[in-house]
This record gives sequence, C-alpha cells and structure tokens, in this order.
Amino acid sequence: MGYVYADYQAAADVIASRLGGYRPEIAMILGSGLGSMAELVEHPIVVPYSEIPGFRVSTAPGHKGLLVLGMLEGKPVAVMQGRLHCYEGYSMEEVCFPLRVLKLLGADKLVITNAAGGVNAGYRVGDICLITDHIKLFQDSPLRGQNIPEFGPRFPDASRLYTPRLQQVARRAAAEEGITLREGVYMMFPGPSYETPAEIRAARLLGADLAGMSTVPEVLVAGQAGMEVLGFSLVANAAAGMVEGATLTEQEVLEAAEAAKQTFSRLLRRCVRAI
Repeated sequence: MGYVYADYQAAADVIASRLGGYRPEIAMILGSGLGSMAELVEHPIVVPYSEIPGFRVSTAPGHKGLLVLGMLEGKPVAVMQGRLHCYEGYSMEEVCFPLRVLKLLGADKLVITNAAGGVNAGYRVGDICLITDHIKLFQDSPLRGQNIPEFGPRFPDASRLYTPRLQQVARRAAAEEGITLREGVYMMFPGPSYETPAEIRAARLLGADLAGMSTVPEVLVAGQAGMEVLGFSLVANAAAGMVEGATLTEQEVLEAAEAAKQTFSRLLRRCVRAI
C-alpha cells in the first residue's frame, strides 16, 4: 500500500473532527468475540471503519469494525471493536494503520486481546493468559518499507514489547478479582487455516504457549512508537493435535469468548482503572 505520514494524519483529522477536545489515552484492540467491552464505554462516539480514510473493513466473524471512543473506568479510551488480519487479504501495514492513527490522536498505551489456541498442555479452554513475549516466524514485518520517523526509529528494540510495569498491573488486578491468570508466549501463524499438529509440536519446542493469527503486527508497531503494551489471550480451544481426534472450528472460538466475557471484562476494567 505504501502509506505516508499525511495518510495517517488525514485519518486522525477525520476522527478528531467528531471528538471536540477529547483525546484518547488508551487504545484497545479486541479480538474474536471479545468486542463486548466496547459496549461499556460511557458517552460513546462510534465511528465505523468504513468512514475513516485509510481504514480497512473487518470481515472476520465476531469483529464489528467500529471505533468506539469515550470513557472507561474514568480513562479516555479508543476501542477497536474488531481488528484487521493479514488473512483477510490486508498487508501488515494496513492491519496496523488504525493503531498509528490512534497514536497520533494521543494514545500512548495499548491494551490488546485475542482468542488463541492453547499450546501449553497445562492450559484449559476459558483460561486467560497474560502475554509476556511473542514469536513471529512468518510473513513480513509491519515496519518493512520506508520508515516514517514520526512513528519511531528504523531499528526499534523489541526486548520489552510487553511492558513489565503493565504486566504487574495485570497480576495485581487478577489477584484482586480472584481470577487465575496464566502467563505465556504467543506465536503468530498466518492463517486462515488453523495450524497443523506438526506445527503446534514445533511451536511448543520453540517455547510457545499460545498460537493465533493476530496481535503481533500491532504490538511491533506500538513498540516502535514507544507505546506501553498490555496483551492478553483467551484460550479458546486446545491447539491442533492437543486433543486426539478433535476438529477446530471458528464456532467454538466464539462460544469460548462468550462464556468468558464477564470474567475477561472484569479483569480488563480493573486494569484500565489502574493504568
């Protein structure tokens, strides 16, 4: 696609024109079936992606494709109710376009969630996992191409993409809510097919605890831009080969997200309140 800085600024200007003096501090990207958090935003200003220049439209099940801006737990937020994925035919640059726009609007923190397959044999469907690191071996980087210095350095450090300070916030929040919080490494696969059992065995050998098709591009862009990042996975199914004879379907992912949404909501709200 080859966006330039003016493209991001044009999109930010369109959103800002609907906000008055409001500016978000926290960007939230919600994964499959987890978009109900956006319904908790107070005094919401809702902007469909289709009305923002440069934004692409969500096509994945459980992703509404709406930008919801307002107050959540006393904090100004911008919630992406549905994300974009490379498997929809979008480049990583297109997937990450909205996050850079939110950065221009003032967001300096990212809370990002996904529904993932459990690679760690100790995980169960419905577990919530704090992402401590990730593995990406497939596809291009969202930072590929001409660098836009307004969004960070050409060669950004990736040692602490998932902010230790915010991880501590999440641990405290989970303890206060009485929620068991797993911790692990997320590995991104390109999709849209689920991974093969052999790929999951390889992921486990590489140190992955979770497998999914999103999150990593946005986190790389957030890290380059100096944003603090807090990431969570909902274990929506056992990854391929973990349960003998099981068949993976998108319906079970959405059902797991629905079953966990109240618990996940309590955790996210307490985290937002504390950061």
